[in-house]
Formats: sequence, C-alpha cells, structure tokens
Amino acid sequence: MGAMPRGLAPFFCPSFKLDLKRKKMTSCPMPSLRLAWSLSAALAFLIIWRAQADAADLNETIEFCTACHGEAGLPIEPDIPIIWGQEFYYLYVQLKDYKAGRRENEIMQEIVANLEKTDMQALAQHFSEQTWPRIGFRAEDADRAKGASATSAGLCTQCHLGGYEGESRNPRLSGQQPAYLERTMLEFKSKIRMNSPAKSSLMAAYEDDDITAMARYLAGF
Repeated sequence: MGAMPRGLAPFFCPSFKLDLKRKKMTSCPMPSLRLAWSLSAALAFLIIWRAQADAADLNETIEFCTACHGEAGLPIEPDIPIIWGQEFYYLYVQLKDYKAGRRENEIMQEIVANLEKTDMQALAQHFSEQTWPRIGFRAEDADRAKGASATSAGLCTQCHLGGYEGESRNPRLSGQQPAYLERTMLEFKSKIRMNSPAKSSLMAAYEDDDITAMARYLAGF
C-alpha cells in the first residue's frame, strides 16, 4: 500500500501531527483509513454481486418469455403477440397491467407476480431493442380493402401512425400476428380485456367480420 497523501492524513488519522521543525509527519497506523478501504471494497463487491444476480434473474425471466414468444421473436402459437421490437413504454405498461390485474392472462400474471418496476422496465427495454421479425403474411384483396376502410373509419392512424408502426404508449400493429390482432380486438369489444376503455368503445362499433378484416389487413401491412 502506498503512502497516504499528506492532505488526506488528518481526515483518516486523528493522531496525525506535523513536526514543523523537523519538517516531517509523525507515524500513524491509519486504522480509520484501513477500515474505510475495507468497507469500500466490501461495498463494491456487494454492488457487483447484486448486479450479477439481477442480470441472472433477468436472463431467467427472458427465457420464460421466449418459451412462448419465440427464440427469434416468432411466437410458437398464432394468437401470441410478437414482442421483439415492440414499443418500450407499451411493453412496460402491459407488464404493469398484468401485475395489477388490469389485463388478465394466467401465464403472464404468474411471470410478473414477483417483478419490481425496474425488472419490468429492463424486460421492456430488452425486447424493444430486438429486431421485429417478419411473418410474411399477406392479406387477400377483399380483406385489404375492407380492413383499410375499417381502420380509416376508426382513425387508427392518429395513435398508431400512418404505417401502423406505433409510438411510445401505442403498439406497433403492422406485421403483428393476425390471429392475435383479431383476438385482442374481440376481447376489447366484449370487454374481456379492460385496460383500454377507449379501445372497447371503438371496437363495439364494428361487426366481427370487420374486425377479422382489420386484423388481416394490419398483419399484412
């Protein structure tokens, strides 16, 4: 251990004295400094250990997510949403809503039950930074025409933007799984899903076949 800078000595060694005549300092065992360094080292270790533990927990949760939402962002079932490349804040809000019971799904609610705010933000950040996968879906002409008319009547682009790519609180719809889009809109219409009253009111104005066409139109957009 190197010598302590003279300017710091009085703060760590109460017995420090400066002999002006001999122009030297009295010796000091510096127990306070050694204790401070030991505490600093212990604190640094705990911070690193906690960060590693948090990263391990996050990776474990991500593995749970990919089991359904797909290793490469393509979900294993047609009515499970794509979350790779989805809007960060939208993902975070949905996780909060699952935890609070404003959105119901037995699997999701079990996953988020023990997550803290920072955990949910980290998960949302992770998936929002991934590349949106292409499902290669193409709607038939009749569905495209009917879906375009229905989305236009609902002013969907005001929130989801012209390309339906979404922003902040509003999710990306273009290229999303058609079965998921249809199920979600029907759940809003029947008020099974309750975390967006405005969407429930909007969907109530559509017939089921309009909703089917919109889902296919948006999935192939």
